Amino acid sequence: MLPSKIRLSDQQLSVVNYVDGPLLVVAGPGSGKTRVLTERIRSLLSSVPGHFRILALTFTNKAADEMRERLIDLGDMRQRAFIGTMHSFCLEILTERGGLVGVDGLPNIFEQYKDRKEILLNAVMDDPMLEEELNQEGDAKARGRKIDLWLQRISWIKAHPISCAVVDDDVERRVLEAYDNGLRASNAYDFDDLLILVCRLFGDHPRLAEFYQRLYRFICIDEAQDLNEAQYAVICALCGDVFRNVMMVGDPKQSIYGFNTSSPEYMTRFKSEFHAKQIELTENFRSSRAVVGVARALDSNYLVAAQLPVEGLVEVIEGDDEENEAKRIVDQMQHLFNSGHLDIEGDIDSSRCAILGRTRFVLLAVEKELRCRGIPFYKRLTANHENESELVDDFQLALRVLANPRDRLHFSALVKKWKAEASLLTGDAIETLNKMTLSADVLLRDRADAVVTAINSILRNPQRLDLMPAFGILKEYADGLDEGEKLAIYEDLEVFRQEWDQYLRSNSSVQTIAGFMVNKALGATQKSHGDGVALLTVHSSKGLEFDVVFVAGMAEGSFPDYRSTSGRALLEERRNAFVALTRSKRLLYLTYPKLRVMPWGGIRTQYPSRFIEEMGLIE
Repeated sequence: MLPSKIRLSDQQLSVVNYVDGPLLVVAGPGSGKTRVLTERIRSLLSSVPGHFRILALTFTNKAADEMRERLIDLGDMRQRAFIGTMHSFCLEILTERGGLVGVDGLPNIFEQYKDRKEILLNAVMDDPMLEEELNQEGDAKARGRKIDLWLQRISWIKAHPISCAVVDDDVERRVLEAYDNGLRASNAYDFDDLLILVCRLFGDHPRLAEFYQRLYRFICIDEAQDLNEAQYAVICALCGDVFRNVMMVGDPKQSIYGFNTSSPEYMTRFKSEFHAKQIELTENFRSSRAVVGVARALDSNYLVAAQLPVEGLVEVIEGDDEENEAKRIVDQMQHLFNSGHLDIEGDIDSSRCAILGRTRFVLLAVEKELRCRGIPFYKRLTANHENESELVDDFQLALRVLANPRDRLHFSALVKKWKAEASLLTGDAIETLNKMTLSADVLLRDRADAVVTAINSILRNPQRLDLMPAFGILKEYADGLDEGEKLAIYEDLEVFRQEWDQYLRSNSSVQTIAGFMVNKALGATQKSHGDGVALLTVHSSKGLEFDVVFVAGMAEGSFPDYRSTSGRALLEERRNAFVALTRSKRLLYLTYPKLRVMPWGGIRTQYPSRFIEEMGLIE
């Protein structure tokens, strides 16, 4: 039975109490999706007899952290549930069983676009036929665009392992093979490889798939509208022809990752191919009546069976230009800080507010205004954020080489950055790094010495891995630089320290440099929230909720984007707007500037987004 303190609606209980068989849950915004997922896991672990585990796959690390936190009262029983992203699950499978598909130990991931582009460029230049194909493009910019297009095509092919199982185009096939060979030469994989290799592993070794079916008696999949073909293929390969204890939870109206090849069609396919029962959660326990009203105006298919008895507020704010829009947003926010609001209990502080933008560019003026007024804010970092300082960037490169001594790409990057002699990367990475500093350019040798000294400090205690002494050495080097360089290094190191701390707290097994770097690549070391006002793109706000939400830049051409004014692209923009609106629990402000300064210096008159008009907020 569920703990008495958990109160669930009849709709929610119908999901929680469902045991065997395939189940599709269509869960609207604010319907308690996360609660239903966690309480079903709790119910299965507590009530169903037998020795089994539960596999709960989430779309983000934040969602996984939240689910683990909600189940903390289960104690040791919680260890029977794997709660994590699809990529983290595939990483675990390949670490344990990857030898069957040629993966030796923990896979090293090249997550940054610039690294993958460099791998492809080097591979192309090593192939006379592909080099000739590239050189037909003419100038350097055209060749760079060709590499970008090839890399995009590689990602598309890998994201569609079923429909692109056979690559008919000879050049594309050769480009793909050259790229993969380049990755393997550095003992590395990209994100797509994790999914493809697990599909191959289960497909080629059905008895192994059967083992995992017995291990994980129940599978729960969150944010199913964001699945792509490769992820759906992993699920199908794991389940085979007979395993059907799968629950998918999602909302087609919140599918906003089409640019990343995801589609709500896999929810429909799951219902059909698995013969799944469907349950709809149509209650909204998050948003005020005013917010639900504009969300329904934007999407007439959004049906709400029950909602909160709170009126709330939706207002449009018009700025003269982007600076004035930012000023009016922050003025209104400070008014709420000072005076509160009847529909929000207690004081309103910065942590209860969010400012969202379709892209990060529409938030630049707001960020500047928040800084000027000293209002704390945070922007969510991504797994592949770039360092601001050369020193910490070098340190991260050296960590990669330490974790993966066959990593030719990042070793070559260090050689280039330090202007050192290009020696061979041997199996002893630290010995090679020590030798490199002796040949580094005289103007860069102090920086190289600081990095290698920091790396050596990590290895002094083989019994306990600790990066803190290395951070201290790098700070000592920074203290001898000018204030600007010092500040950049200190800020980068603080991010690194937070990531290291998060890794230590979330990883109870043996810690390794390779494990830390892989967790970093997967975004598992990122903080799930920050301090102050959330300054986020719509995509990064997915799954979050705030008492007060401002959606900035809601002008035609910005939201919806000028490139997305018809067809499927406009439908996805509408879903983006739907997600943005429904992040608000109580108060919602939609803002736009009447004038915008264009990148080339011209001034453009702007008009309110068609979405604002459709909501009936302006005539």
